[in-house]
Amino acid sequence: MATTELHKPGVARPPRPTAKRKPVTFGRIALYVTLSAVSLLMVVPFVWMVLTSLKTPVEIASQDAGLLPEHWDFSNYTEALKAAPFATYARNSFIIAISHTVLNLVIASMAGYSLARIRFRGSEVIFYLFIAALMIPTYTKVLPEFLIVRFMPLAGGNDLFGQGGSGWLDTWWALIVPGAVTPFAVFLFRQFYLDLPVELEEAARLDGLGEFRIYARIMTPQVKPAIITVALLTFESSWNNFLWPLLVTRTDSLRVIQVGLSVFRTENGPQWHFLMAGTTLATLPMVVLFLIGQRYFVQGFATAGLK
Repeated sequence: MATTELHKPGVARPPRPTAKRKPVTFGRIALYVTLSAVSLLMVVPFVWMVLTSLKTPVEIASQDAGLLPEHWDFSNYTEALKAAPFATYARNSFIIAISHTVLNLVIASMAGYSLARIRFRGSEVIFYLFIAALMIPTYTKVLPEFLIVRFMPLAGGNDLFGQGGSGWLDTWWALIVPGAVTPFAVFLFRQFYLDLPVELEEAARLDGLGEFRIYARIMTPQVKPAIITVALLTFESSWNNFLWPLLVTRTDSLRVIQVGLSVFRTENGPQWHFLMAGTTLATLPMVVLFLIGQRYFVQGFATAGLK
């Protein structure tokens, strides 16, 4: 029956299939209660941080203080921004996070594509090396990376053997290059490229496309969830990085926002009202990014887990 005939008067429409409701069982109720409790536990620290950023120092120090502020002091935010050059810190964090995100997307997607779609000798060995790199704890890599940066040949006054100067210390190279590519991004891209049909690249080859154009124009647009997931994870990791920028920078002009928050830790103890206000401002970009890419972020992890 044509679609137009269904809209004529007197023509009965077929009943729409109704989705069957799953029975409410004790296990399902327990699952919802557990998920709600875990969600509440995850949100409480963020809510506490925001409310504390609006309290006065006297109220924070008081033992009888409640969760909500008695006097909502929004001036904590303006005063916190005046305590240090946070505009410079935020700019530096943004430049580093964007650089890491772009480099990781380009290089890791190329590596993942070559491991998944191009047959060459040793590809399996290289892939297992990436898997092994995933097992290395982050903090065990800090010292070797620092020594590489410090003794970088022919940089920062160093000679050919890396002696005599400061290498890449206190430069943009030290902030950007060591964290440019992650093994996890290569692994995730490889898993997504593996799932694409062979007919796509065969048709592209018949049309005369080279390998790079097949990667860039045919295959990569099909792995959008992987791109969004890697971009969000890389930006978040780079934006929240504290230890590495603290180790390799000395001047305020290269400090990042997470290091800048340390100005609120004085000899007399932390200035909690300013520290919480600064931390709230530093958290906002990540919250906005996650809300924008939430759908692809969840889809990327769910799809990668099924492969």
